[in-house]
Amino acid sequence: MMTRRFWSPGSYVLIFLVLVLGSSSFMAHAENSRVLEERQRELREEKNIVHCSRSRSRTVREIVHEYLTPFVEAEKYTLPESCRLHPANDIYREQEENMDELRPMQWQCRYCKKIFRNQGFLDTHFDNRHSNLLDKSLNMCLADACGALHCDYYNSLSTSKSQKQSTCKPAVVERNRHSCEVLANTCFPADHSPAAQRLNDFFKRQFCDAHTCKKKLKIFPRGNGINRNKSLIYAFTLFTIVALAIFYLIVYLVRRDTNMLKKGMRRASLRPTSKVQKD
Repeated sequence: MMTRRFWSPGSYVLIFLVLVLGSSSFMAHAENSRVLEERQRELREEKNIVHCSRSRSRTVREIVHEYLTPFVEAEKYTLPESCRLHPANDIYREQEENMDELRPMQWQCRYCKKIFRNQGFLDTHFDNRHSNLLDKSLNMCLADACGALHCDYYNSLSTSKSQKQSTCKPAVVERNRHSCEVLANTCFPADHSPAAQRLNDFFKRQFCDAHTCKKKLKIFPRGNGINRNKSLIYAFTLFTIVALAIFYLIVYLVRRDTNMLKKGMRRASLRPTSKVQKD
């Protein structure tokens, strides 16, 4: 007599549980793989993101050009590449050299020749379209020197409003002063040469001494204001052009009227005079 084999209800439950657990494990593994791939993608994207303020780097560049470079050139001194302010350490230097201000409210990208209404739009264009041209191997950012070189004060000079007097914070002032002195000693090692010694002293007077809460000292005491009031220069140039145009227009109109008057008088003098007959 043959015996029937059948599955007990407990067997079906066991099989169901195994399938559910296996499916859950598979889904969890798939989710972990997805999360891992997403994280790896984010890390790759983060490597391409430049964590350096373009606008504040530009401010440092302008401060150096205006209040430091003329004195360095006068000493015929060359900044060492270890100096944070050396052009080779400026991640945005090449892009800055490839933008042109054609005229007020018109900026051009030299890479693709596109025109933008202001520099801010051009900066965004560089970030979105030409970030691959940045040398991301540079680990220095000019904006990091903003505290040492008084970026906020410098920016306030180009506005009509004076910088508001803020509460002096000793910890912040001391940190900025220390950063400033590190720049001085790195860029102008005192034992390098007499010129480096003089520039080291100058740099500390020009930038570092004003980092204090004890007394109010003038910032950039040796500066001469190069590239300041650019908008005023544009306005004066435009005014001069308009004034000259008006002047030459007046001269042209006066000469034209004078010539017309002379021609009229000449024609009148050439007309034959009529004789008066007497009765």
